[in-house]
Formats: sequence, structure tokens, C-alpha cells
Amino acid sequence: MKVILMDDIAKLGALGAQVEVSDGYARNYLLPKKLALPAIPQNLKLAEVERKNKVLRAGKLKSEAEELAQRLEKISCTITKQAGENDRLFGSVTAMDIAESLTAENVILDKKYIQLETPLKALGIYTVPVKLHPEITANLKVWVVKA
Repeated sequence: MKVILMDDIAKLGALGAQVEVSDGYARNYLLPKKLALPAIPQNLKLAEVERKNKVLRAGKLKSEAEELAQRLEKISCTITKQAGENDRLFGSVTAMDIAESLTAENVILDKKYIQLETPLKALGIYTVPVKLHPEITANLKVWVVKA
């Protein structure tokens, strides 16, 4: 059966591509999940419109991520924690702590975007990467100071 893909599907094709798949795969998986439409002329036009809309949405998301990245580059996040001898923290600073500190700066960011390899366990200044978009990563300056 020939179908038009309405979304990018790994090992099958990209949005708007016409592909030949087995009847069962199309009827039981692709069509019910609205991942594809039968390849008829009306659906070709619909797929083209959907592809253009997806490109516009992706461009808008990327521009928003660029703006947020510029804003994050200017912010320095300060986190106060109790520390013992040799400036070693009691506990550690995690991505959740950084996200909460950013909320105080009026930046709402989910902790999953903060690419902290290991929790911070000492006082100091750190540069933490924040992945906002597959193509955009911002560097956030984090200050860990003694309470």
C-alpha cells in the first residue's frame, strides 16, 4: 500500500514522503496513529501544507531557544549551601537546584535541559551547559557560595 507520511518515522522516511509499506503495517499501525495517510491527490496537498507548518513551527522554536540562550549567557546563578572544611559542601548542587535558582531570575526552565554531568560538590564558579534545542546549547555561570 502506498502512503504519505505525516511525521518523521525512523527507517521509513520523513514528513511528506510517499512510501510503499505492507497493507497490514499501514492499516494496523500507521493509519490509526495518524502517522500516515493513503496516497491520494487530496492527501498530497494536505501533506504539503502540514510539512510547511512543521517547518514554520520548528523555526519559531529555534528562534525562541536562541533568545533564551542569549538571556542565559548574561545570567549568573548563585546558589548558597552549607560547606565544611576545604570548601566541601554538605550535600551537592544538582540540576534541580539550578532550575529552582533560575526561577528566582524569572527564567522557567525544566531540569532535564541542564546538562550537569555530576552534581557539584565544592564551592566555586562553574560553567554548566544548558541544551535548549538540538542545535542550541547555552553556557550558564553558576556560583556556589558558602551559606
